[in-house]
Amino acid sequence: MSKKIVVLGAGTGGTIISNNLRRHLPHDWEITVIDRDDHHIYQPGLLFVPFGLQKVSTLVRSRKKYILPGINFVIDEITRIDPDKRVVTTSKHSFPYDFLVISTGCRVVPEDNDGLMDAWGKNAFSFYTIASAELLRRKLKEFQGGKLVLNIAEVPFKCPVAPIEFVFLADWMCRKKGIRNKTEIELVTPLTGAFTKPKASAVFGEAAKEKNIKITPGFSLNEVNGKDGYIQSVQGDKVNFDTLVIIPSTQGDDVISASGLDDGIGFVPTHHNTLQALKHERVYVIGDATNVPTSKAGSVAHYEADVVVFNIMAEIHGIKPEEIYDGHSTCFIVYSKGTSSLIDFNYKIEPLPGQFPMPKFGPFSLLKETKMNWYGKLGFEALYWNVLLGGHNLGAPPTLVMAGKKVG
Repeated sequence: MSKKIVVLGAGTGGTIISNNLRRHLPHDWEITVIDRDDHHIYQPGLLFVPFGLQKVSTLVRSRKKYILPGINFVIDEITRIDPDKRVVTTSKHSFPYDFLVISTGCRVVPEDNDGLMDAWGKNAFSFYTIASAELLRRKLKEFQGGKLVLNIAEVPFKCPVAPIEFVFLADWMCRKKGIRNKTEIELVTPLTGAFTKPKASAVFGEAAKEKNIKITPGFSLNEVNGKDGYIQSVQGDKVNFDTLVIIPSTQGDDVISASGLDDGIGFVPTHHNTLQALKHERVYVIGDATNVPTSKAGSVAHYEADVVVFNIMAEIHGIKPEEIYDGHSTCFIVYSKGTSSLIDFNYKIEPLPGQFPMPKFGPFSLLKETKMNWYGKLGFEALYWNVLLGGHNLGAPPTLVMAGKKVG
């Protein structure tokens, strides 16, 4: 047997897995990571850019710098994945593999939303890319009031807490500027409330009410009309805006669809617990590239990475992969500059109040707005670059821990 592992995508999941496997495997195993560029973006920071809380220049670093020696890092465009022949083709080379990890992420496709491109950069903005976050920062800097609408075009989308964080931060910004009484803020979502899970949704909904932020649920976007300043739903409902901040439709990477591996919108059908591709052997999927029913968030990729590494190592040793992953996700939710909440949940268990990561001691509080949670959010960036990407285990299990949580 040749001994080759190919990892597609050097984002959060791909980098952690490659580094982790390099530590675990002898050097007769060749590990190759392929990405189209050498720009690793710290994605949680994109939300802060429009509010002047983070500079774009601090969010981008070299991917290569965070990939361990002994790993072959290739910058090239992936053009095809052939799971039957077990080979990946790029624009310049082809790479046979024994195990494949798909960590190609997802991307926003504003061109898929009717009318959006006509309004883009004029009165419709986003913050899911470096360029769009910077454009929105300039817009908000000169913002003097009016109706500010945050719209989620459709499900799935990246980081389900980002929209609620955005409207909370918009409220904070307008108060700081002294224009809150001249500003209407509305969150328009296809979900049934502020978030995907009912209990957390109720808590965030209450906080939105206190901040005088309107939430309009069950709105499936049909078109954006920038000229007349409204969005219209499939059902025909209209919401007017002066400034629209939108999370456009989200899809998996083109190569997934081009290779016939997708579920119709570019995501790979993935076993919810082993993280194996459902239709192909020796293929694992991680992070935003999967279709598993949990958040498309960085913490998910961190937890999944442990499971994927464990299961690839099991297969190498002739052992059946285990159903370990439980949909675990942990997210800070920023309420203002200086305060944040925190949620920790999985496929079956909703976010619950309590302390995290240690029972009684915390230091972070779940489903509660605190200053300490804000410090946790800020501190996570250094942890991300210096510890997590290297594939270092923090001693925390990838699955949800109930200790410290209040049930009932």
